[in-house]
Amino acid sequence: MPKHDTPLLDELEKGPWPSFVTDMKRQAETKPECWDILGQLELSYKDRITHWKHGGIVGVFGYGGGIVGRYSDVPDQFPGVEHFHTVRINQPSGLYYTTKNLRDLMNLWEKYGSGMTNMHGSTGDMILLGTRTENLEPLFWDLTHDLGQDLGGSGSNLRTPSCCLGQSRCEWACYDTQEVCHHLTMHYQDEIHRPAFPYKFKFKFSGCPNDCVAAIARSDFAVIGNWKDDIQIDQAAVKEYIAGNYPAGGGSHAGRDWGAFDIQKEVIDLCPTGCMWMEGDELKIDNAECTRCMHCINVMPRALRPGKERGATICIGAKAPILDGAQFATMVIPFIEVTKDNEFENVIDVIEKIWDWWMEVGKNRERVGETMQRIGLPTFLSVMEVEPMPQHVKEPRSNPYVFWKEEEVPGGFERDIKEFRKRHAM
Repeated sequence: MPKHDTPLLDELEKGPWPSFVTDMKRQAETKPECWDILGQLELSYKDRITHWKHGGIVGVFGYGGGIVGRYSDVPDQFPGVEHFHTVRINQPSGLYYTTKNLRDLMNLWEKYGSGMTNMHGSTGDMILLGTRTENLEPLFWDLTHDLGQDLGGSGSNLRTPSCCLGQSRCEWACYDTQEVCHHLTMHYQDEIHRPAFPYKFKFKFSGCPNDCVAAIARSDFAVIGNWKDDIQIDQAAVKEYIAGNYPAGGGSHAGRDWGAFDIQKEVIDLCPTGCMWMEGDELKIDNAECTRCMHCINVMPRALRPGKERGATICIGAKAPILDGAQFATMVIPFIEVTKDNEFENVIDVIEKIWDWWMEVGKNRERVGETMQRIGLPTFLSVMEVEPMPQHVKEPRSNPYVFWKEEEVPGGFERDIKEFRKRHAM
């Protein structure tokens, strides 16, 4: 395939930073279709419009998701990308790969595709970029039979669950993110591979409120590690931080001299709820006011730790700006135990309550957060059988009307008209 002139793309190779253009040119030396990717992208830059079209649904036998069909709308100019489908591979929990597994995946992709990858997509999958329709079935066979791996989710289904490293490496993890992620991936294979929802639905599991997988911003169902009791304080270690004997932030800012550590300025004054203070040389915390921002723990990890009664908070309804703007998830379940003792049945019960309601009232291509927004949080909380609490309030009310349920009104809504008229006779 001929090379294409790419003066606009060439600008992206200038400067000190790595360039995807350089990477694609290098790949094109062994995979000539990559020259056509560059040529089509250059044309898109000139025309200021994409030249990928939606040319129909493509996939593998028995699955409704996992393959994202891409076709060029200028195949005569760029025949190498006439078909250029994306394949999503279900990633292992915590993104733990062996080097052998990575080599096997890359060899598979060199055999059937462009050799270009995205590690990893927003959902978490390993993304294999660019193959033709006739290569999909043999690729899928080799992936599942020889490598023992599976496709991820795409379309209006459960997207591939993803999680942080959790307790395998992180001391702050309040539950085993990898265990619950793997368990629910296996439990919901049908929902991952066969789209049946109004739109996409994402699980993300973060072990602590640092939320390293950005679950609260990117998932319909965010399970974020939390604790129910008091932050653990080692007062001797607090004194060591104040004395400058322990580096703040685990030494993460040791590249220059920032001056002496100031606990008042760097920790107490930055607490979002003002729940910390010093009494003499002891640090005090009003745990009832703690909002679990993790800042104090991150700054003084040898002095402060999450509490001992650990579990998770469930937040529902985050999404990117597709229909109605981006939004964070809403906290719905303040605390839930997340253990394998009951096969995560308590978490599964919450998930399926959401799905039953959303599949009934959700519109086509409407994320569950948008359905919650349209129908109203009070209705959603009622469906979830969750009592409203102050933490559910997003902003002061702007609607002056109060709507009562019949069971909240003494005597209900039914009235005896004759008795009413007796009391209000003319």
